Amino acid sequence: MENNPWGEKRLEKESVEPVNPVTEPSQEKREQSVEESADSKSWRLLEKLVDNVNREQRRSRRWGIFFKSLTFIYLFGIAGFFLWSERFASIEEISKPHVAVVQVRGVISDNSEASADLLIGSLRDAFEATDSLGVLVRINSPGGSPVQAGYVYDEIVRLRALYPEKEVMAVITDIGASGGYYLASAADAIYADKASLVGSIGVISSGFGFVDLMEKLGVERRALTAGDSKALLDPFQPLSDQQKRFWQSVLDTTHQQFIEAVKKGRGDRLADNPELFSGLLWTGEQAVDLGLIDGLGSASSVAREQFNTDHLIDYSYRPNAVERLAERLGVGVASQVMNTLGITGAVELK
Repeated sequence: MENNPWGEKRLEKESVEPVNPVTEPSQEKREQSVEESADSKSWRLLEKLVDNVNREQRRSRRWGIFFKSLTFIYLFGIAGFFLWSERFASIEEISKPHVAVVQVRGVISDNSEASADLLIGSLRDAFEATDSLGVLVRINSPGGSPVQAGYVYDEIVRLRALYPEKEVMAVITDIGASGGYYLASAADAIYADKASLVGSIGVISSGFGFVDLMEKLGVERRALTAGDSKALLDPFQPLSDQQKRFWQSVLDTTHQQFIEAVKKGRGDRLADNPELFSGLLWTGEQAVDLGLIDGLGSASSVAREQFNTDHLIDYSYRPNAVERLAERLGVGVASQVMNTLGITGAVELK
């Protein structure tokens, strides 16, 4: 090729600047960076949302605690007011001459309102009260445990000897039978309404026998004992004549204890009637003729005639103001309140 310095056309290469891999990211890296930026924003939004939710929950808990505190303060205030007013009224009332009343209501058993523990505690309070003129035991009970009735009977006898100046009057309302009459006979005198049911001086042990039924059903009873009579009165096994005689002797012994307690309490006032200790019930009007009671009357009339006052104060056990308030609130709410306040239904022995 001929060199022509004057007319030579030079071919100039387009200059391309080199790419620096450090300063200039590739397309893939740029896309990755955009994605990371978007993820970072999402996380920040999520963290902000969670933080707002946590703050709202903390705010709700604080308000919840506040309102719960107000509720408990309100309940404590009401309970305190009831306790204070009840206590103030009680002090004011018992400082006057009065007849102390102890109620015997319902079945006499160790886990009832008419348990020996509760009745004995009330009786002691009634006798110990400085301004009580006497004690009136108001009975409306069909009976129950001879053990519990015996405890109360013995305590009445003991307290009568300890406080000879205070007479004990038993007043039967609807019914004073079996164990109810047992403890009534420890009083100085017994009164009832003309239509009251009185007596039932007897002992009963009842149950069912399923031996024939088990045989018809093809069911075998398996009871292993150490002692020939350990399964006595098992309803799924036959009762032998020997076992019947033995158990009858137990009932007879308990019945005799009952009879002796009634005779000791009533003495010569009892009529000579062979059916008196047969377990029969009589009306109050009939019971007067039989010497089971001393006369007809109510708690108020006996207080007026025997103690010359209309002022009666009930010394019977009853739930305190907090327990009564909880009962009114309902079973579910009451349980929660009692658990929160740490209140139990335990009875303190006296």
